[in-house]
Amino acid sequence: MAWRSVTRLVSRTLPPSSGGRAAGLRGTTRLYWSTSSRRTAAALTSGGAAFLLGLPALSCLGHEAYRRVQSSAVLHAIGKEEVLEQADYLYSCAETEKLYQLLLQHKDSDDAEFLWRLARASRDLALLPNMEAERKKQLMFEAFEYAKKALEKDEKCFAAHKWYAVCLSDIGDYEGVKVKIGNSYTIREHLERAIQLNPKDATSLHILGYWCFAFAELPWYQRKVAAVIFESPPVSTYEEALGFFLKAEEVDPDFYSKNLLMLGKTYMGMKDKQKALLWLTKAKEYPAHTPEDKEVHKEAADLLKKLG
Repeated sequence: MAWRSVTRLVSRTLPPSSGGRAAGLRGTTRLYWSTSSRRTAAALTSGGAAFLLGLPALSCLGHEAYRRVQSSAVLHAIGKEEVLEQADYLYSCAETEKLYQLLLQHKDSDDAEFLWRLARASRDLALLPNMEAERKKQLMFEAFEYAKKALEKDEKCFAAHKWYAVCLSDIGDYEGVKVKIGNSYTIREHLERAIQLNPKDATSLHILGYWCFAFAELPWYQRKVAAVIFESPPVSTYEEALGFFLKAEEVDPDFYSKNLLMLGKTYMGMKDKQKALLWLTKAKEYPAHTPEDKEVHKEAADLLKKLG
């Protein structure tokens, strides 16, 4: 299933939030099956697709970091705006540890702008290479608590909804398959709310498209097995996924190589070879600014060969 992919994603421009700053996504989500569900897991993960119900996310050197590097940092933060400017600068430079330490000083803040950024920073720190497993788990749950608090403080903050969805998916990795699948409904609700609050946020649109794609490509036999352990698992279609990917492209053209790739893969799923070739070619020709862009190039090239 598509969720196994590690993605990076950020907008070319700063999408507006309640504080006027961007809310990118970074990291990896996976679904782990409980011991009691091993036979079911084997059935679900057999064949070419893996049954994963997470969110695509971004590593610490994503497009947002590449595109958002500013000319200088605010070295001595005094007020809220100065702290947020410094935080966004550190994020753009992928200074994950420094960013986390800066925002940790504001963990008791009642301001959602601090809290969702701290959730993101905690998650980014958890996903750094060689992170010890127990510390990673601790940081993931910590991130969720900050995202939850951000949402409680300001339910109209689109970034809080986005990060709540991402972090909820993350902690599902540790809570078993039934919780993970059940959370998928809530994840979608918060992504939809994020889009409602900020229709111009290409990242939220892409993420929701990815959510739809994952369930759309789930083979029929895996759907049947999933229905055994969860009465009504989420469903979607390639057409629905396509709508979100196209909308993301509309609000911010060529903002992300992975969105181009997913458009190609979605058209492949819909058996539209001509349009699949078009978007896969665009993905292959996308400027390679990050390691992920290179991965996208390779996957696009492989799929183009497959299509002939």
